[in-house]
Amino acid sequence: MTSKYKRTFANILFLTGSCLLLYFLFNAPPETTKPLPRDQDHERFMTMSKKKAEQACDSCHGPGEKNQLPETHPPKYRCLFCHKRK
Repeated sequence: MTSKYKRTFANILFLTGSCLLLYFLFNAPPETTKPLPRDQDHERFMTMSKKKAEQACDSCHGPGEKNQLPETHPPKYRCLFCHKRK
């Protein structure tokens, strides 16, 4: 193969890969995780750093608390990774 054909093949391969990536990104399922509520209990976490805010989640959502998370809940140490602040 000459370099012209190699370059054309590489360009076609790149375009095909890019199109496939875009196809999968646009067909991704919608985000279903509830955002962090904007209520009196959660308002103080809106301005904190994520790391500092996540340390306080267990005080209300930890084991034995009124708003305890179910056992099937994903890892509980990264709350604001899924539950976005509005």
